Amino acid sequence: MRDSSHVLETVSRIYVVTMSEYIRPWGHYEVLETLPTHQVKRMIIQSGHRVSLQYHERRAEHWIIISGRGLVQLGDREQDVCPGDYICIPPRMLHRAKCVSEESLVFIEVWTGSYFGEDDIVRLEDDYARPTH
Repeated sequence: MRDSSHVLETVSRIYVVTMSEYIRPWGHYEVLETLPTHQVKRMIIQSGHRVSLQYHERRAEHWIIISGRGLVQLGDREQDVCPGDYICIPPRMLHRAKCVSEESLVFIEVWTGSYFGEDDIVRLEDDYARPTH
């Protein structure tokens, strides 16, 4: 009889991968790591889509662009982004990202601060009719 521990390990890995990917109308994100000091996500915004115009009370976000091209709104200004660019978003800073290339916009998002719940999102505008404040 074969040792079944490798099957359990494989199933555990599949479960973790499946449970850490979150589909949204603009694309999806994957949670790579969550610790008391930070959370790390891989964000994938599909071509022509954008996330809501939002801010957070209790966390900062740090974005490192991996692939694709985007337009990022920070406060009342906009800037083009491409692979290698870094964006720092302090708490309470209005922000949004849009994919402007045919290729999806992919970036690593690192949260730092005192709280990492999804309920710290204050949406002001949304293209997908999700609730706003």
